[in-house]
Amino acid sequence: MKKCKICDCNTTVISDSKIDKIYYKCLECDYIFMDEKFYLKAEDEKKHYDNHDNNLESLGYVKIFENLIEEFVTPNAKDIKTVLDFGCGEGEVLPILLERVGFSCDVFDLFYFPKKVYKDKKYDLIVSTEVIEHLANPLGTIKELLSHLNKNGYLLLMTYFHPSNDEKFLNWFYIKDMTHIGFFTLKTFEYLASEFKLEIVKHNSKNIIMFKKLL
Repeated sequence: MKKCKICDCNTTVISDSKIDKIYYKCLECDYIFMDEKFYLKAEDEKKHYDNHDNNLESLGYVKIFENLIEEFVTPNAKDIKTVLDFGCGEGEVLPILLERVGFSCDVFDLFYFPKKVYKDKKYDLIVSTEVIEHLANPLGTIKELLSHLNKNGYLLLMTYFHPSNDEKFLNWFYIKDMTHIGFFTLKTFEYLASEFKLEIVKHNSKNIIMFKKLL
């Protein structure tokens, strides 16, 4: 049996004959991850992202980020001067919106902006939207992001929290995206907060959570 990629505890298998995939669910922190043999090749993953139409002309997409800024970023604006959007996507929608309201924002994306501009920097806010569900090594990435976050800085993540019921999980819309390979709940994030001395500042119980780095 595979060990959890977040807390290294035991997992149980989730599978269904109707779905040609196998998942593992952590018995401790609730993290669920897909078996590696079902991962896409990098070039196929890139083709999938190329089909996304996420730009400033996509009004619904823009509204999602405007709400994110209003609900999670603006209330903490006095503490934030520098921002990194980790996994910004080809359209850079969130960075553009952040800069419009006065925040300086660096960008990184594995496929579209691969230069690690954050390498020798630290930030007051790191935002990563619809990214961590794509990661084969989410724990390693979270550690890396926290190393580039100032003390009392904020880490803002967006990813849908998975259903606790296995049957509902297997019918969940979010796993239908072939590039989504890892799934979290509030319990998973509470484990991460405890492990890395983070405070959970706010979450919406659905798909957004904000941490504050205490040390």
